[in-house]
Amino acid sequence: MKQFSLQEIADRFFASVLSDCLDQVGCSRQAMPPRIRPLDEARVMVGRARTALYVDVYHVEPGENPYELEIGLVDSLKPGELPVFSCGASGRIAPWGELLSTAAAARGAVGALMDGCVRDIRAIRAMGFPVFHGGIAPLDSKGRGKVIAVDVPVECAGVAVTPGDLVFGDADGLVVIPQAVEAEVLALADKKVSGESKTLEELKAGQKLGDVFARYGIL
Repeated sequence: MKQFSLQEIADRFFASVLSDCLDQVGCSRQAMPPRIRPLDEARVMVGRARTALYVDVYHVEPGENPYELEIGLVDSLKPGELPVFSCGASGRIAPWGELLSTAAAARGAVGALMDGCVRDIRAIRAMGFPVFHGGIAPLDSKGRGKVIAVDVPVECAGVAVTPGDLVFGDADGLVVIPQAVEAEVLALADKKVSGESKTLEELKAGQKLGDVFARYGIL
């Protein structure tokens, strides 16, 4: 099977096509719910997941650094990776902002995903750093949520994410492609994109949708 670079995946594919192909291989629960949205719909985000698992807390222990694991994850990011924050049951925290975006971008990270909130959004948009989030709020994680593990399997907005999984997000939403089916999904998506191009050409030429669907089976 053809190997695709992250840039080729970003340039050629779409969240909707990848979601269809995940359905085709039996992975029908890998698309994030509609509340997970990009800060900038013009940007495509593609990268390898690095995960952080938060729990809800309601205080800070004296002398504790509540950001220790969070900082360690960001500082260890490599080019092509992106942090995926599973933000706890309440989802009330905004663990991501301008400083973490700046630090992650300097490491070569390609974006960030969280099912909690994001803040400093004007600065992040000005940076051009892709972020997918579950809301916008000013609430710091300190005293509200704490990372208890990094680089472990998590659920983000109800979707299973394992470190190294392929994360793809665009204006239509975000999907997570498990490594076990990645090659098959990308091969199917490549074929589907080629078929959709032919379908569009024939529809633009005035051919009937039913006839075109009968030929290519793509809708």
